[in-house]
Amino acid sequence: MQSDDFVSSLKTDLFKSSGTFRVLVGVTGSVAALKLPFLVSELLQLPEVDVRVVTTEHAKHFYNPSDVSVKIYTDKDEWELWTQRSDPVLHIELRRWADLLIIAPLDANTLGKIANGICDNLLTCVVRAWDTSRPLLFCPAMNTAMWLHPITAQQVSGLKEFGYVEIPCIAKKLVCGDEGLT
Repeated sequence: MQSDDFVSSLKTDLFKSSGTFRVLVGVTGSVAALKLPFLVSELLQLPEVDVRVVTTEHAKHFYNPSDVSVKIYTDKDEWELWTQRSDPVLHIELRRWADLLIIAPLDANTLGKIANGICDNLLTCVVRAWDTSRPLLFCPAMNTAMWLHPITAQQVSGLKEFGYVEIPCIAKKLVCGDEGLT
């Protein structure tokens, strides 16, 4: 049974935001997710900006939630919130709340899901429901060998056709020791 406290907490969090510009950060299972605390901290330094995070399960491996100073939503939150027809649907509430969606990092797995319309977790459901008149920025981050695979270019192109904006990969030494784009 749904907890009234959880619904009340959601309403307080999403409906009484402090900033005038609301940024939803999606984080996926790339090593680059290590930078989530820094990204959130930098966004919060912008005037009148409010930030929330949606994380995939695999992304959680790379950062410590206690180092992130804003609310982090997970797949578990989506399923615990909704128990009957009149309950709020978290991915829809997050979509309504946000003025901007930034997916950083966007791993190869989630890139493939979004490009093909698969929505099997909270983040991909938010993306599938996203209002394409609002900006969505995505920052691909994967091993260079994965980046160079021909399917990746097709998938990135597909996201751009939806109107999403790519923040390009950078060249650097990767955690695995390879050098190249990530």
